[in-house]
Amino acid sequence: MSKPVVLILGAGANVGTAVARKFSQDGYQVAVSARRIANGISPEGYITIQADLSEKTAVPQIFEKVKSAAGIPSVVIYNAATFTPPPSNAPLSLSPEALDRDIWVNTHSAIIAADHAVRGFEQLPETATKTFIYTGNWLNKTISASSALLTLGVGKAASAYWIGSANQTYSQKGYRFYYADQRTPEGTSMRTGVDGEAHAEFFKQLADWQDPSVPWLATFVKGKGYCDAWYSSSQPRTPPTVVLNKQLWI
Repeated sequence: MSKPVVLILGAGANVGTAVARKFSQDGYQVAVSARRIANGISPEGYITIQADLSEKTAVPQIFEKVKSAAGIPSVVIYNAATFTPPPSNAPLSLSPEALDRDIWVNTHSAIIAADHAVRGFEQLPETATKTFIYTGNWLNKTISASSALLTLGVGKAASAYWIGSANQTYSQKGYRFYYADQRTPEGTSMRTGVDGEAHAEFFKQLADWQDPSVPWLATFVKGKGYCDAWYSSSQPRTPPTVVLNKQLWI
């Protein structure tokens, strides 16, 4: 019997690495894409695909390579993100090229990946769990105090909407879509210390459907799993302090 396949788009050193390791340990064939890896097979046995998700043709090519090498993914995880800080005194002055690149990575490529995931889900056996997970954060709900995260926030907010819409449509077929957002134990937004291992544990729970009542807006706490953090937290909903390190998609 062949292994189920998980595809991780944007497999970075923190979340991507931990998620790949967890799924591999649990019997999945892992395929990962990133800008700074070589095509081939990693020492861990992962299928590795070099790709730049700002390129318009990247996602279809990734799916074709995974299908040829290992089969159709039953779990697709979109972990890529990028932002370009605009001038602090002119937050709307980013070049069209920067806007297009950032929003393409944060939203457009993710939608294309979800569409290809659905096409694959339709070919898998009914018994297979079929899951798409987008690595989100608090920016779909909160306006940052700094304009530096403008394009990241635009991408997260837009993606949260289409993920909710997709889950509403496709859950009737048994396909689940999640916007996963790690929270502190108090239910507030994570500002630093995003935990790769916590993401790995939670993503595997979502893929296994251990709790089918978890909604598409899947806020979670390390060691606890799903927590309706945004609505149930007793903490003041003040905008978090922003760390102004530019994060590049990978």
